[in-house]
Amino acid sequence: MNKTDRLLAIVLELQRNKVLRAEDLAATFETSVRTIYRDIQALSEAGVSVIGAPGQGYSLMEGYFLPPVSFTVEEAVTLLIGTDFIEQWFDVHYGRKSRTSRGKIEAILPEPVRSEAARIRKSIRLRTSAEDVSRIQEKAYLEAIRQAILEERKISFHYSKKIAEADGNRQSVRTVSPYGLVLLHGAWVLIAWCELRQDIRHFRLSRMTELIELEAGFKLPADFNLEAYRPPDDRNIRVRIRVQPDIADKVRESNNFYIDTIEDQPEGLLVTFRVRQAEELLQSVLGWGAGVVVLEPESFRYRVRDELEKMLKRY
Repeated sequence: MNKTDRLLAIVLELQRNKVLRAEDLAATFETSVRTIYRDIQALSEAGVSVIGAPGQGYSLMEGYFLPPVSFTVEEAVTLLIGTDFIEQWFDVHYGRKSRTSRGKIEAILPEPVRSEAARIRKSIRLRTSAEDVSRIQEKAYLEAIRQAILEERKISFHYSKKIAEADGNRQSVRTVSPYGLVLLHGAWVLIAWCELRQDIRHFRLSRMTELIELEAGFKLPADFNLEAYRPPDDRNIRVRIRVQPDIADKVRESNNFYIDTIEDQPEGLLVTFRVRQAEELLQSVLGWGAGVVVLEPESFRYRVRDELEKMLKRY
């Protein structure tokens, strides 16, 4: 990064943050603290209102705004594709905002940049099953949950678990304090404190029904940070399968969440999964058909065989 670009970037960083130390800026731009001192001096001489507080850092004078910033073609394409992503994956409210944002971005671009950005965007397409009924319902719930998170209000919903309990029941009613939303493998997941389980739990929006926003409020724990949050890894059961070469690509491209390792071997792929319950892989293994063989655990081999026998009785 040359000096001119770095000076502009420093102003942008100061606009985003109230106070930054010279050490922080040096680490961000991978340069020396002495260089940052010289850059701050250059900005001050150029009329940028940078205030230095001994022992605290640098900040911009209140009310200072950087003039409109020009975008390169690549930067413009990045922003415009970002609006496409928001429109397709977020709720209706943000979908509308993404369209108006896209119009404003396109309006301020110089004609050569706008034309080139439009040409590049024609060669890139984001495609989702946005018209699928379940996706429409998921978007509606996404908006309601997002609002509940911002207003710190509890929600209640009926939830269908993927794996049944010991009594065979998969349905339950949950009241939760919603902490945050995560887009994981193309599905929206709610991270929330569950009153039934008295712990943090994860809920796929696609498995929710009858969602209700409650009047009861909650306080987000001071030590909870969605960005830093990592759920405990309790996938302690290992399942290994051998995959025949003719469907190896199919298994690779499945992007199965539970895949731990994949090894190429002369007989095909040796795939190891880590799961909480082997049952979580049953539908995937059955879907791959005779092209896979379960090696272990033996109990899961018997489970697959039992399911196949039940299927045969139907035909």
